[in-house]
Amino acid sequence: MAPERERTPAGATAATRARARLDQPRPPRRRLLPEWDPEAFGRLSERIARFLGTGRFIVWMTVVIIAWVLWNVFAPGDLRFDNYPFIFLTLMLSLQASYAAPLILLAQNRQDDRDKVNLEQDRRQNERSIADTEYLTREIAALRIGLGEVATRDWIRSELQDLVKELEERQDGQAGGHGSGHGNGHGVFPAERSAGRDVEDR
Repeated sequence: MAPERERTPAGATAATRARARLDQPRPPRRRLLPEWDPEAFGRLSERIARFLGTGRFIVWMTVVIIAWVLWNVFAPGDLRFDNYPFIFLTLMLSLQASYAAPLILLAQNRQDDRDKVNLEQDRRQNERSIADTEYLTREIAALRIGLGEVATRDWIRSELQDLVKELEERQDGQAGGHGSGHGNGHGVFPAERSAGRDVEDR
């Protein structure tokens, strides 16, 4: 009989290998490029762009260029570092322009993003204002309809004045007809007449 081979557990070989734990975060990878905070870099670019767009920057740049030219023209020969035609000055100005343009574009992009957020907030605010205005308009219309069905002070005053006149006429009729008004079977406030007046006045 052949000797039985030792059986290794199914997970023994897997345990020897390093497995990725799903319940633990991965270690940070090394990056060749430097890392930076986009928000901080954006704020710095906006500050530089604001400074480049001021008169102070233009004045300082003009002063530096004039001093550069005067030094390289009138200074002793061994102290000059950029003789005519000032190639190094041209290189510095080109380098400044090559960095200033992307910084200005980045600042403009951030400003455009803020403008989009502000426009979206204004649009939502306008929608809420329109909805509130429509709600108030419906409420005012409902109140006007409700007030149209309520007896007003002028209507009640006119009704009372008519009733007083009617009572005075009945008293005059009773005094002239010796009590003939009691035989007609009508009360002090005739129901038929008052109902008709309510319909006409409303």
